Amino acid sequence: MELETFLHNLHFDTDKIFPPDWQVDWEDAPLPYKLYRGLPEIPLTADVPLTLVRREAHLKPSLVELGHFLWYVYGLTQYSQSALNEGSKKAVSFAQSVRRFVPSGGALYPNELYVYLKLEDAPKGIYHYDVAHHRLMLVREGNYDSYLSRSLENVYNISDCFCTVFISTVFWKNFYKYNNFSYRLQGLDAGVLIGQTLEVANQMGFYPRVCYQFLDRSINHLLGLSEQDESVYAVIPLSINQPINCVDNDHSREEMVSATELCREVPLLKHVFYNRSKKVIDYPMLRKLNEASMFETTQSFVKIKKNNDMKHSLGTEMILLPFTECFSYDLASVCRKRHSPDMDFMIGKVSQTQLSTLLKEIFSFSYQNDLDDTHGNVESRVSLYGSFHNVEGVTDGAYSYDLSAHALRKINEGDHREFLQYGLTMPNVNLYQVPLCMHVVGDKNHLKEKLGYRGYRIQQMEAGILVQRLLLVSCALGMGGHPLLGFDVNQCDKLYEIDSKGKTSLIQIPVGPYRPRAWLKGSLLS
Repeated sequence: MELETFLHNLHFDTDKIFPPDWQVDWEDAPLPYKLYRGLPEIPLTADVPLTLVRREAHLKPSLVELGHFLWYVYGLTQYSQSALNEGSKKAVSFAQSVRRFVPSGGALYPNELYVYLKLEDAPKGIYHYDVAHHRLMLVREGNYDSYLSRSLENVYNISDCFCTVFISTVFWKNFYKYNNFSYRLQGLDAGVLIGQTLEVANQMGFYPRVCYQFLDRSINHLLGLSEQDESVYAVIPLSINQPINCVDNDHSREEMVSATELCREVPLLKHVFYNRSKKVIDYPMLRKLNEASMFETTQSFVKIKKNNDMKHSLGTEMILLPFTECFSYDLASVCRKRHSPDMDFMIGKVSQTQLSTLLKEIFSFSYQNDLDDTHGNVESRVSLYGSFHNVEGVTDGAYSYDLSAHALRKINEGDHREFLQYGLTMPNVNLYQVPLCMHVVGDKNHLKEKLGYRGYRIQQMEAGILVQRLLLVSCALGMGGHPLLGFDVNQCDKLYEIDSKGKTSLIQIPVGPYRPRAWLKGSLLS
C-alpha cells in the first residue's frame, strides 16, 4: 500500500488498514514499560510531594526535583481493577491495569522517556526513565552538548539546559493490539505526554521548548535505539532561565549537518532490554512511515507561517461568551482525580460560565516550539469544534470556537447526540448522557506540504497537547473527558461543514458530569 493511501485510510477508512484475519494475542502482550538489563542505576526518591510548588528561581535543580518531575509526567501512579460484564455464561470478569496521569489508548503507553542530564548529584549522560522502579538507567555517560545542538541545527544553547527530555515511541507496545491503527494513536499519545510535560514543567518553574524537527538517526543513535523498534518523536530541552536561548539561524543554513556524520562521532550501543512478548509481528507500514518521516540533514528543517485559514470562516451567527476571571487549580490534585469516564457519564446541565472557562483555559497557554519560533498557540494549526446539548444560554447545535473573539459560531442547529452516537465504531460511551462533544480539527493534508510525512505525526502531537489541556481543565471544573478515535470522521466533518474546507476532525472528546466508577483502585504514591 502506498503511504499516501495508507494515511488516507488511517484517518477516513480505518477498516482497510486492518488485515482481514487480524486477531490479538492477549497472552503474548508486551509490558507497558521498557526494562533495561545490566545498566548502572540511580534510584529516585519515592517521597513525591502531594502538591507541586514552583521552585525558587536561583536554586540549581537537583536529582530529587527531577524525580518529582518525571513521576508527575509519566510515572506509575495507580493500580486499578475493574469489573466487566461478559453476559450470561460469564457473569463477571476482572481487568487489572497500572495507570499513569496521562491517558493512553488501551492504557498501553507506547512512549518511553529518556533524559540527558547535567546535574551536580548525578553523572552527566543519557538516562532511560525506568517507570516500573522509578529510577534512572544510565544508557551513555558523558557530555553531548555539541552533538545534541548540531542535531537540532545549533539553534538552542543546550549548555544552558540542565535536562533534555526525549519522548520516543516503541512501535510494538500498541501495534500488538491495534495493528496499523497504532500509528495514529502513537502520535496522539506522544502529544498528550508532551502536554503533561509542559504542564508539570510550568508548575515547577522550568522552561521547556518542544523540538519536532531534529536529525532522527543521530538522536536515536545517541540513545542507543534501533529505529526498527523505537524512534524519538520529540525533544524537549529544559532550562531554569526564561526563555531557552534561541539564536537566529538563517545565516547558518549553509552549514549543513547530516545525521550520518554525527553518528560516526559516538560508538554504537547494544544494550539488552526486556518486553515480555515471545513473538513480535512485523509492522512494515509503520517502519516505512517512520523512515519517510526522518530528517537526514538540517536543510530539511522549516518554519511554518501562521495559518490564518484556521480562523473560523464558518457560521455567521455568533454567541459571545462571558469573560471569566483567571482560573487556577492545583495540578497535582487534578492529575490524581482525572480519569476517562465511558459509561459513567450522566446527563447534567453545563452553565455558560463553565463552558466559557473551559474554552478560554484550554487555549490560555503558549509554548515555545521549533515550528514557528514564537511563544505560539496551537490554535494556529489546530482548533476546537463542539456539538453541545443542555448548555445554559446556548442553543443545541454544532459550533466552532473563535478564540480571537471568545465566541461560538453556529454551524448546524439541533440535538446531534443520536447522529454522533451512531458514528461510534465501538459504542463504549453513551453520548446521550454527554452535554459537550468536542472535536479537535486540523488541516486535512496534515502539514505534509511543508513537512512531508513528518507533518502527520506533528499534527497528531499538537492535537494531543490540546487534548491533555482539555482533560485537565475539564477535571478542574468538575467534569470528565474521554478521548475517542473510534468515531466516523467523515460524518463529523459533514456535521461541521469542514469536509469541503480542507479541514478534518482529528479526535473526539466527550465532556460532562459523571458518576463515580465501580472499581477497586490503589494509589502508588509513597
